Amino acid sequence: MISPSVEAAPRGENGIGRGGAARAAHREAQMRVRMLLVVLSDIVLINVAFALGYVARYRWQLFRDIEYNAAFSDYWPIQALFTLSVLAFFWLDGVYAPRRAPSWLDQIWTITGSVLKAMFIVWVAIFIYGPAVYSRLLIAEAGVFLVVLLGVSRAIKNAYEARRRAQGIGVSNVLIVGAGELGRAVMRTLFARPDLGYRCVGFVDDDPRRGHTDIGRFPALGEVSALPDLLQRYQVDEVVITLPWSAQPKILELVELCRAHNVRARVVPSLLQINLRKLDVNDFGGIPMLSPRDTQDGISGVNRVIKRSLDVVFGGIFLLLCLPIIGVACLAIRLESPGPAIFTQLRAGRNGKPFKLYKLRSMHKDADQLRDQLMAMNEADGPMFKIKDDPRRTKVGRVLRKLSIDELPQFWNVLKGDMSIVGPRPALLSEVAQYADWHRERLRVQPGITGLWQISGRSELSFDEMCLLDVYYIENWSPSLDLKIMLRTIPHVLSGRGAY
Repeated sequence: MISPSVEAAPRGENGIGRGGAARAAHREAQMRVRMLLVVLSDIVLINVAFALGYVARYRWQLFRDIEYNAAFSDYWPIQALFTLSVLAFFWLDGVYAPRRAPSWLDQIWTITGSVLKAMFIVWVAIFIYGPAVYSRLLIAEAGVFLVVLLGVSRAIKNAYEARRRAQGIGVSNVLIVGAGELGRAVMRTLFARPDLGYRCVGFVDDDPRRGHTDIGRFPALGEVSALPDLLQRYQVDEVVITLPWSAQPKILELVELCRAHNVRARVVPSLLQINLRKLDVNDFGGIPMLSPRDTQDGISGVNRVIKRSLDVVFGGIFLLLCLPIIGVACLAIRLESPGPAIFTQLRAGRNGKPFKLYKLRSMHKDADQLRDQLMAMNEADGPMFKIKDDPRRTKVGRVLRKLSIDELPQFWNVLKGDMSIVGPRPALLSEVAQYADWHRERLRVQPGITGLWQISGRSELSFDEMCLLDVYYIENWSPSLDLKIMLRTIPHVLSGRGAY
């Protein structure tokens, strides 16, 4: 989301922003050192992969027997060409580009393409200049080993950098200008993608209400006129400007202000509240034209069919596997307290349409009647109602909530089509009635048993933060994202973090 169409490179003017210049220089030096280490590591791995390719070809003789035996030293010209070719294509394809690291799969996709092109260059050289003793199969085997080795090395590198960023090391301080839809889109991305390495210190907005109303963990820091003081106070590294293009003079003024303070300015284009997933690019007689798509999210058309198919397959499997657990839980519930073991409640589904949600009862049967009496104990913000040590909960219910066993009957809701396995948290109708306009965006899809909110803290999140994650999920949905959330749900459920 932080992909600018206008970017101001930091510079110093009359001694202003020397602290920012020093921080920028330090980060630049660290980046160069890290990149040098990555290149040196890749050189080592390229040659290790080539050696493994030689072993696989001449010692293990994989796929086919050798016709001509050759010593490893005979391959040094080809080894050198292979190494240089891989490094050259890595450079050309942006593997070493100084940017926020893409996902591991994106990195491996780029690396695989570069390795294939390098292999082609070496094959051509062997065909034209090389003697018959050189094996083309060796190059293919070396390429496979190289992709595997680089995949492992990038996974280790990503995990190390993610751990450092979780400790606040190597993180850039970001301040957002504008808290409208575009500003919230940036907040959603920063919140859902901590791996990008940005820490939002807050936002400013000239709207009196927005500029003084926090959004989850994103503090409101007042009006835009306070920006010069805030840049120094919070040691801001980057400013993301999300103002509409109608405020273009103001945008240019802010860009120059950031330039004077040696702070990088990024301007998010506001055309159609732009999101590339919401636009189609068409050719009109050689003129590129943008047109908005009919839908506002990624879960529509064929994608909706794919998601529903995943829900039916995985929902049916999970429900069958969970039936013994549900049976034992129902017995424990009935033995401890009177009342039905399965609890039903009306919740808001897609577009706010009510549906009957099924849960294992974790409270005494008159719990709803006591809610108003306990309102003063509510620990949640916004329209939600949560009490960490809820006195209405039974002993069995505490265990069920801790391990999320009470949610298992909702797989029946999934099979019925009321819910999805992954999606926004199903809200009470009374909660929906209190939603702000932007909160209602989370109702565009079916609610889910798990979601980004589940793997990001659950009840530890504020209501605004949960909504930011839900809208990010809707706008960035893919089958791989659903599978990733499902897999990450398991350790989060077992840890019991934020479950109450």
